[in-house]
Amino acid sequence: MMKAKVSEVFKSFQGEGLYLGEQQVFVRFFGCNLKCGFCDTPLKRYRELSVGDLAREVGRHDKFHSLCLTGGEPLCQSDFLFDFLDAMPETDVYLETNGTLPEAFRRIRDKVDIVAMDFKLPGSTGQRGYWKEHAEFLEMASQKDVFVKMVIALTTPKKDILKASTLLAAYKGRIPVVLQPEETHTSRALLHKMETFKEVLTDQGNSSVHILPQAHKLAGIR
Repeated sequence: MMKAKVSEVFKSFQGEGLYLGEQQVFVRFFGCNLKCGFCDTPLKRYRELSVGDLAREVGRHDKFHSLCLTGGEPLCQSDFLFDFLDAMPETDVYLETNGTLPEAFRRIRDKVDIVAMDFKLPGSTGQRGYWKEHAEFLEMASQKDVFVKMVIALTTPKKDILKASTLLAAYKGRIPVVLQPEETHTSRALLHKMETFKEVLTDQGNSSVHILPQAHKLAGIR
């Protein structure tokens, strides 16, 4: 019987991006294919749950907007997700992903409703760029309700934003962009940088660009 590594299942409010404030049931999967310098969820513990086990845990909650698959990186366990999402047919599915595993996403794309896709900017993550993977992923995700999130740090260079804008240009402003400060309490220097980056993206044809912090941290909730 296939099982997934799951760190936690809980009901709370979405604290990031365009669905800020929506009540969701979060399934936080253990494990990730990246090691971003700004990672705020260094997971250390997990339980191994079957499809039935996890479906029952989710089923204990009601009156929520959508089921949020988060991590870690949920797509690292895409084989499990393929079966699990078949067990949740009446639920809108919200996928939080780093956008670097396009083939895994292809497998479950038809079972997902909303995609919150990170652009892993190398100047923010301290890792290599994933532009090829992001381009392939975005092409598939563009058929969904999708927005792109970019974590902005003081180390993030303008060239990263210009490269990201090039990938987004093919969608003629249809995909919203969220610039998220790395700092919980944003400094003036970082805020100025994000305002500059917003102007760059807007000038490149991205008509919907938002500067949004992690509101759940500011509010002191999960």
